[in-house]
Amino acid sequence: MALSKVDFNNINVTPAASKALKWNASANGFETGDLGGNMVLLSTATASSSASLTFASGIDSTYKEYVFKYTNIHASNDDAEFNVNFRDGSTAYDATKTSTNFFAYHTENDGAAAIQYGSLFDLAQGTGGQNLAYGMGTANDECLSGTLTLFNPSSTTFVKHFIAENTNYQNNDGAWHNFVAGYCNVTAAIDGVQFSMSAGNIDAGTIKMYGIL
Repeated sequence: MALSKVDFNNINVTPAASKALKWNASANGFETGDLGGNMVLLSTATASSSASLTFASGIDSTYKEYVFKYTNIHASNDDAEFNVNFRDGSTAYDATKTSTNFFAYHTENDGAAAIQYGSLFDLAQGTGGQNLAYGMGTANDECLSGTLTLFNPSSTTFVKHFIAENTNYQNNDGAWHNFVAGYCNVTAAIDGVQFSMSAGNIDAGTIKMYGIL
């Protein structure tokens, strides 16, 4: 059987956004499909003395993971906590959560360092905000950056897991690194995520929401 020559210079295929050209062996031809693991920017929220930064739409069954990347979050009040909460189909951001929290810190003068469990900031079937960082201050260099990942939020069968990791310069001249993991113990889908401070506003900073296929 003679092989035909294919002129790839004359093939013009432009896949849609977040799609790739791939070979379908059973159909013996090319097709477009999802790019597995591809991160797609869905929304950006920028703070300016904001009471909260809220992602009230765009969280559905389209993606199995939603990643929130926050950069240079700055508090308007001293000793504030940076919190997150979730909406489970209602109008309120108060989904029931259980979580664990631990942190590491090291001061600039090398006077103190530790890794310890943050028992004051975990939740056991709580509906309040989940603490992501604490001891934030109002000085120009006291800001926070990090990432929160929400897994399979549209499930109505399983709990919805989340994990966060962030670092901030705290008001005692030290570097703090926080780790938070937990789940929303609800059967309804999670369809909204809201970030806020325990007191005062989010003075500045940006949060970007991505979907992962």
